[in-house]
Amino acid sequence: MSPGSDSPMRAALAQCRRHFAAAAVFSALLNLLYLAPTLYMLQVYDRVVPTRGGQTLLFLTLVLLFALLTLALLDRTRTRLLTRAGVALDAAVAPHLLDATLGRPEAPEARQALRDFDQFRATLTGPAMLALFDAPWLPFYILVCFVVHPWIGAVALLGGIALPLIALANERATRPRLDQAQAIAARTYAAQDAALSSAEAVRALGMRRALVARQQRERDAMLVAQTEAGLAGGSYLTATKFTRLALQSLALGLGALLAIDDMISAGAIFAASFLIARALAPIEQLVATWRSIAQARSSYARLDTMLGQAHAQPSPTTLPPPRGALAVEGVTVLAPGGDRAVLTNISVSILPGEVVAVVGASGAGKSTLARLLVGAIRPDRGIVRLDGADLADWDPERLARHLGYLPQDTALFAGTVAQNIARFAGDLGEDRATIDAAVIAAADAVGARDLIQRLPHGFDHRLSLGGRGVSAGQAQRIALARALYGDPALLVLDEPNAHLDSDGDAALVAALTRARQAGRTVVVVSHKLSILPAVDKLLVLRDGRVDLYGPRDEILPRITPPKLRATPAPPAIHG
Repeated sequence: MSPGSDSPMRAALAQCRRHFAAAAVFSALLNLLYLAPTLYMLQVYDRVVPTRGGQTLLFLTLVLLFALLTLALLDRTRTRLLTRAGVALDAAVAPHLLDATLGRPEAPEARQALRDFDQFRATLTGPAMLALFDAPWLPFYILVCFVVHPWIGAVALLGGIALPLIALANERATRPRLDQAQAIAARTYAAQDAALSSAEAVRALGMRRALVARQQRERDAMLVAQTEAGLAGGSYLTATKFTRLALQSLALGLGALLAIDDMISAGAIFAASFLIARALAPIEQLVATWRSIAQARSSYARLDTMLGQAHAQPSPTTLPPPRGALAVEGVTVLAPGGDRAVLTNISVSILPGEVVAVVGASGAGKSTLARLLVGAIRPDRGIVRLDGADLADWDPERLARHLGYLPQDTALFAGTVAQNIARFAGDLGEDRATIDAAVIAAADAVGARDLIQRLPHGFDHRLSLGGRGVSAGQAQRIALARALYGDPALLVLDEPNAHLDSDGDAALVAALTRARQAGRTVVVVSHKLSILPAVDKLLVLRDGRVDLYGPRDEILPRITPPKLRATPAPPAIHG
């Protein structure tokens, strides 16, 4: 999506427009006040010294101090305005950015998005932005130099042409290298995040040194690109400094020559040098900060694309709470890269109140199907319907209130056990008493209440990053309670008994039975036969295709040895 009037980034910048407009006004006043030292110098050399006017010097000094104090206050206010603009920009963009990254975690720019935004925001509120505000005043200072004398103005004009050309050459030389460095940095940071999230496995498997070597190679490539960009930028910065200092000194010498010929006053000698230095200073500052400007521009483009794609999706019509009728119609899911199909032409219909177990060999596509049924991924072809409506037509946040999902890795987060079970609903301002009651009910539904209360501080036991702080079995029971939080109409459980003991298995079967009796739709992915007493139907996947689907007692004899076939019938539904 190309940036346009509806671009979220542009909309956010528009909200900060008054801050930037005020900063621009203060920049104008600042640049006018920067003439005060020049005027003071002219008056001292041309009026005070020849006349020995001590009283004049006193009043001129007081006026200068007042001007400098005003200048300092204006500069402070301008800096505060830009800081406030950064705060406003964060408030306007960060929530949408976090939502967009969680909505499209597979996007290459997702892991780098917050770093990009912080880079962009820092540039908008830092020295680079101040230089951008001051740079347009270059013609004004050149004009003042012409007023002093045309030859002084010519020197200033020469600098006004030379330095922007150096800045343009700097841009062309450094931007490709900086873009390459940022791309490598994004991969490096993503690899480091992944390694840290699996640090225990890395240490246990003796992979630490190997991963360090691997990441160091990535960092070396990043540093090569950054170093090349830094060396190129450093060369142009050196050229900029030389040009500015040379022109400033030449202006001093030219002023002396003109004063010898009585074409300007003695005070104008120093004034000319000061004016040229002031005129060229913003350009030098721009070249010095060009690296951050280039990175901010690249960051803006990536952020605008990501937010634009999320913003382009219209808000769907609010549908009524689902009953749980699930239909998968000719669904195909391709692997990343699109070179093969993980699921191929899957068609299944599940009625409310049915418990379906999905079985099959590893790699058959069971977990992919589970993710598909809850809208975690979209099919490449075909449709998943809930109560007749395409899952894509549901508002994801509203739909999630009626879904219970247990992923293979449990996916618990830093926070208390109660917060995890409640899906952190308290952070949205929901009533605490209502949340607590629903948390207890969910824990009771999976027989996890006693287990949780035996933890230190019970439901208020705090988990660390990654949900660490409980055993694998405890984590699975907590995640199962989270899936049942709010009594959802559709339950999709991926290997819910992988880490459960016999008591946990019994509690799971009881929970599935109650869900069935309550008319809930349940899909369970499992390798264990212990859940079969609560199952109505079996769905057998083979190589991403439906191999068998039907009532449990019809399918089970075809996939298990005779000695494992004896399974009690599911409890009858009462009421």
